[in-house]
Amino acid sequence: MALSSTIYRCLLQVSDLDRGYYQTHSLTVARHPSETDERMMVRLLAFALNADERLSFTRGVSQDDEPDLWQHSLSGDITLWVEIGQPDEKRIKKGCSRSERVVIYCFQHRSASVWWKQISAKLERFAHLSVFKLPEGIGEQLSSFAQRNMDLQCTMQDGEIWFSDENTSIHFALEQLR
Repeated sequence: MALSSTIYRCLLQVSDLDRGYYQTHSLTVARHPSETDERMMVRLLAFALNADERLSFTRGVSQDDEPDLWQHSLSGDITLWVEIGQPDEKRIKKGCSRSERVVIYCFQHRSASVWWKQISAKLERFAHLSVFKLPEGIGEQLSSFAQRNMDLQCTMQDGEIWFSDENTSIHFALEQLR
């Protein structure tokens, strides 16, 4: 018998001072059995960093043809394709061909550096691709926020990120690889 996803609920308050975006999102996140708390929390962070009323989680881990998050225009076109981790070149090309903008968030610091050295030259032609890497240790700190019911806040200003719940707060900046 196959294991089913674990459902997490999150009330996420986003304050993006750079974009002038202030909203509270009530999210339901399905964590695939093969997904770690760290990866799930990086997905939540990616949602906060790109928050919009049309941004949504996909079936992600269990689907080859969908990213972790995406946003559609009112006409149904994909305007944003968000990948978590270190996708292969084929998956990145697919996202770049189907979407106006593609963003990748790498969270395994050491392996992300090796991955980027191997793949960066192959991705130069994609002008609408952005790649970010979380600082070392931040993924593990984010995983400490994982609970079945979460009340989280994320504030962004001048490239700095503050992520917190009622007990803990972390502060960091993403490294932009591209």
